[in-house]
Formats: sequence, structure tokens, C-alpha cells
Amino acid sequence: MKKQLKYIDLFAGAGGLSEGFIREGFIPVAHVEMDEAACYTLKTRIAFHYLKTQNSTDKYYSYLKGEISRSELYKEVPENLLNSVFNLPIGKEYNENIHRLISKQLGTEEVDLIIGGPPCQAYSLVGRARSADGMKRDPRNHLYVEYAGYLEKYKPKMFVFENVLGLKSAKKGIYLENMEKLFLKKGYKMKLFTLVAKNFGVLQNRKRVIIIGWKSDLNVNLPDFESIRDNGDFKVENIFSDLPKILAGQGVDKYSKYSAETNDYLEKTGIRNGVDILTQHVARPHTIQDKEIYRIAVDKWNTTCQRLDYNDLEEELKTHKNRHSFFDRFKVVAQDLTCSQTVVAHIAKDGHYYIHPDIEQNRSISVREAARLQSFPDDYYFEGVKEIQNRTAAFKQIGNAVPPLMATKLAKDIYRLINE
Repeated sequence: MKKQLKYIDLFAGAGGLSEGFIREGFIPVAHVEMDEAACYTLKTRIAFHYLKTQNSTDKYYSYLKGEISRSELYKEVPENLLNSVFNLPIGKEYNENIHRLISKQLGTEEVDLIIGGPPCQAYSLVGRARSADGMKRDPRNHLYVEYAGYLEKYKPKMFVFENVLGLKSAKKGIYLENMEKLFLKKGYKMKLFTLVAKNFGVLQNRKRVIIIGWKSDLNVNLPDFESIRDNGDFKVENIFSDLPKILAGQGVDKYSKYSAETNDYLEKTGIRNGVDILTQHVARPHTIQDKEIYRIAVDKWNTTCQRLDYNDLEEELKTHKNRHSFFDRFKVVAQDLTCSQTVVAHIAKDGHYYIHPDIEQNRSISVREAARLQSFPDDYYFEGVKEIQNRTAAFKQIGNAVPPLMATKLAKDIYRLINE
């Protein structure tokens, strides 16, 4: 039995980062998240992990099959576990209440680790480009101050802070410099890593900043996470090969069957784990015009291995006024490459940047396909606020998430470091 280490997940989202740490023996004391739909996703995943420890996953699978409701699933889980998810924003108005709730969950035990990353829009290059003042007045710029306050209160041995690459250049690096000074003032040293998800076995070219912090009085010998190369000889086609073909607007939320056997990638990563239950393989509907553009984009890639330039479209197909940037706003998730483009939260608004490579299906990728590109296992269910399927909420949660496969590899080393 591994020693159980306690952690708090701030800005938890749908729990991609948390999933990795649970897999490596960490026990969540609290997940703090302001998005209500994501909180239900966290609770549903807590139900899965609890029922797994009780050898009662059949009850969870009954939920995935639609045989029982969400509320019936939650009745199978101790109330204190579900109550460890706090649907609250982090900030001065709410911290006192959050601390009270955490104290109730924690009791007399200590926190070993804090993980999480504040909303990234204020640091992202795209967010700054779209903002009138470059996000200079966005309050999210200073959420790291709140994060530091939690370090000061709970005094974990280590922390993991995740964010976008733009953090390094935001306000010419001043935010990052101030962050490091503040963390040091609170008693923590830190090291920044620029990581690429594909190096951790994720079939996606997702680049993120991971800051690992530790108490100043600890002697921590961090591994070089940037040197990890665990990507194997796989291609994006492994994501699609066993899924039923569906057209735009088609698909079943709960539940459908796989159309083919698993493959080496899906087995190695645990995306498919032997359970023949496929959920959320649902595609959004598209206009006739969009589907025509998708056909052009897929055909161009398949015949020339070239991306579609928006300006090369016929005039009647162009509806965007901006002709000077975002030329690749229509992009195929090419199955013959070793990784896809980065899956981001904008996928909740439209699927133009994530066109399925099969021209016969003529659609953007489904919720399950997006989740797989983020390395979420197929038994991970993304909830809406109400007990009905919410495709938009699921896409948003997936786009904002940390890939669990990458999180798992980080968690393994951090577990070792804390126990040294």
C-alpha cells in the first residue's frame, strides 16, 4: 500500500490534473472550481474512484449506460466525498468560506500538496490580442496572489501550478517575476518547465507551463521534465479507428458500442480499459456552408498534405470580415500525423479548427474524440448542470483541461519527491 498523500486542487476544472494525482496514490481533500458543470464532472469522477475501491464499478457503468440517474449514482457515494467539491470562485469574498469547508474535510491532517492553475485567458497570447487593453486590467492576472495565500495557509511540502506559455511573456515577464518573488516570500522556491503534451504520450501538440514549487527548507532534486520523451510510434488515427462513423449532429450520449477492436495506443494509455461502453460520441450540427468548407479542407489535406488558407476559399464561402489573420481557422485533425493541434476551450463555440479527417463523415470531432486527444479515458464522463447531455459544457471542460496522461507522469515523480 502506498502512503496516502493529501492534496488540494485549486481552479480544478474538469479534473484532468487531479486524475493524474489520484492514479499515483494522492487523496484529494478538496476541489475548488467556479464552473458548476465542471463540479458535477468532478463529483461523477469521485463516484467512479470510490466505487472502484469498493469493487462496485458495475454501478458506475450502469450510470454510463443510462440505467440509473446521476442523483441515483451519487447515493452510492459517501456524502463527505461529494462535499469535497466546492462550487466557488477563489478570491477575497469567498476564501474564508472555502477555508472553513476545507477544514471540515481535512480535520487534524496536513496538506502535502496543492495543485491547479488559474484561468489562463489573461496570460494567453490570443486573449491579449483580442482584448482592447491587452488584458492589463483583467483581475485574473493576479489570481496567483490568491494561490500564494493558500500556500501560506496550508503549508504543503510542494505545489504544482499549471498555465499557458503566455505567462512567460505577459507584461514582459513581470507577472512571472512577481510570482516567483511572492512564492519565495511565502516560503517556496520554484522551477518553471515548458512541457509539450506529445512528449508524455498524448497525441496532441499542447504546450504548457508547469511550475513546480517546494518548501525552501527542503532539499528537492527535481527531474528534468522537459527531457521526457514518451511518445511512442503512434499517430492520431489511433484516436478514431475504433469509433462508429457518425455525421454532423449525430451520435449517442449514453451509450453506444465501439465499431472495432482496440489498438495498442488505446490499451497502453488506458483510454480503453476493457469496458465495452462508449459515451459522448456526439457531434455538433453544422451549416451547409460549413460542411462545404470542411470537405474542401479535408480534400486538400488528403491530396496535397496542405492546410486550407481561408483566403483561398470562394468569396461566397467567406463570412468572416477578418481576412488578415487566423488564415487557418478551418483545420483538419490530420490522422496521419503524430499529434493534433492543441485542443482549447474555443472548441465549445465551433468546431472549425477541429475537422474530422474522414470526408465521408464531414463534421468536426465529437466530444469523445476531443477527450481522447486530451488523453481522458473513455469512462470519464463530462457533465452539464442538469441531468441531460450538454455538448457545449463538455467541450469547454475538455478544452480547459490538463491531459491526465501528462499529469500522471508528473504525479509519479512528485510522489517520490515528497516521500524522500
